[in-house]
Amino acid sequence: MDVASLRFAQAVRRIGAAARACSWSVPAFRCPPRVPGVTRTIRRAPHGVVVAVAVADRVWDAVLADLVEGVVAANRLQGAAAARCRAELWAGLAGDPQALGDDADAAVAAA
Repeated sequence: MDVASLRFAQAVRRIGAAARACSWSVPAFRCPPRVPGVTRTIRRAPHGVVVAVAVADRVWDAVLADLVEGVVAANRLQGAAAARCRAELWAGLAGDPQALGDDADAAVAAA
């Protein structure tokens, strides 16, 4: 297993834990998306939501942002609820420096 896959799995675990702590639904995550040329897809099915994120040849912070936005979209959050969700998920990632990329401080500040 390559380093990107391990980082992806670690980030997904951290985001899932933060989402569950706030009582949000945690989607299933996978990589890459089935649709060629896109960086993120969201598929809704009766059994749940699947968020697929491209990892290869991308800045790590962009991957993390797509994971966070995937949870926001999966829970259909808007406005203040979406902003709170983003802040909580980025805070959950901030607790694990290995999950964050080189520009982690900027990503957390932007949330």
